[in-house]
Amino acid sequence: MTIGIVALITLMAFEGIGASTAMPAVAQDLDLRGDYTWAFNAYTVASLFAMVAAGLWSDAKGPRGPVIAGALTFLVGSVCAGLATNLPVLIAGRAMEGLGTGAIIVAVYVLIARAFDEAARPRAFSVLAAAWVLPSLVGPLVAGWLTESISWRAVFLLVPLFVIPPFLLLVPRLGEYQGGSPQSGARPRLVAGAIATLALFVMQDGLVRASVPGGVEALVGLVLLVIALRRLLPAGALGFARGLPTSVMMRGLIAATYFSAEVFVPLALVQIRGVSVTYAGMVLAGSAAMWSLGSWTQSRIPGDRDRSTVVRGGLTLVILSVVTLPMSMDSSVPPWIAGISWGIGAFGMGLAIPSVAVQVMRLSPDQDQGRNSAAIQIVDAVCVSLVVSLLSLGYAASITGAGVTARTFTLLWLASAAVGLVGFVVAGRMRPTPLPSSASCL
Repeated sequence: MTIGIVALITLMAFEGIGASTAMPAVAQDLDLRGDYTWAFNAYTVASLFAMVAAGLWSDAKGPRGPVIAGALTFLVGSVCAGLATNLPVLIAGRAMEGLGTGAIIVAVYVLIARAFDEAARPRAFSVLAAAWVLPSLVGPLVAGWLTESISWRAVFLLVPLFVIPPFLLLVPRLGEYQGGSPQSGARPRLVAGAIATLALFVMQDGLVRASVPGGVEALVGLVLLVIALRRLLPAGALGFARGLPTSVMMRGLIAATYFSAEVFVPLALVQIRGVSVTYAGMVLAGSAAMWSLGSWTQSRIPGDRDRSTVVRGGLTLVILSVVTLPMSMDSSVPPWIAGISWGIGAFGMGLAIPSVAVQVMRLSPDQDQGRNSAAIQIVDAVCVSLVVSLLSLGYAASITGAGVTARTFTLLWLASAAVGLVGFVVAGRMRPTPLPSSASCL
């Protein structure tokens, strides 16, 4: 079973990393211009609803169904994206990939919670992180070579050929972890998930328009999103209540800091430093190895121990990574210096992301593991999508204004780091409020 999980996640990781590497070529071929970030946001927005549904499905019947549905949807989406000749078709393909990935990752989290006890979960999440190592080491090189020698389409179209074998290996074993109980309020949560997905789309569309009507549209989307999230996240999450609520929210703040910056790294290296797509991808090739090393490091910490200090330490490294990225835009500095910055951030992510999951699972009742696994993925998707959309305004403004410069990317990366600073401040609230002792109650 473990081999099947690692293989499936590895191939999905290769597609994600390959898509990021190839996206500058996709943007040029399909003339995406200021709509560049939609190729990323479509993936993220669509994954949100899948996470809600997969969490409820896993709690009610087990993780097998979400894995099957997610893998099939992911495969169809990869083919659709690979055959795209315009932006709408590309968005549709990326959205289907997002649906599939969202369902699978939530089901895998539930599977880890059911298959491993509290002490073993940090090691299980470490193995999950290791699935990203090989794709990150060879993915940019392979994706860059395919893009420049054949076509960027091959990056998407070859993935389905390799996903099918581990899928067939994994599915029969999942029957051992079936079972559960129907969740009360499942239908309202599904409705809230649909509203949140629509609201996120509306908000992003409004932000991309960069106009007064667009601003009104974005505000309406934001209000609807907040209303939906109040049902989808643990009570008190939006107010950073102590314990589980803040632990869930930390996932979004950390992910938004890292991934909103990552979106622009290959693009910046290609546009400002003039390197090839392959070179830009290889600069980041070692990041997953550092992520895995960070994840292995956190796995040495007992699973029943509070993780707030580890999360804050990891986030500190992510912030350091992002604020040093602008050095790579200086012509007097070799472009590969960005790889060193990104390696530091990846190590921090390896420390922080699994630790958030361990903390959330530690604080979750058994019957809510699927719901709360979905919650950390939902807040991840929402925060990343929101921050990427906001940063895309700055990028689009540069295109229509004086042009994209090194300063453009510097400001974008500093904005990403500011999100991380918020997480640094609230990280201590991951610790639950201590129960009063019997003596203090007398």
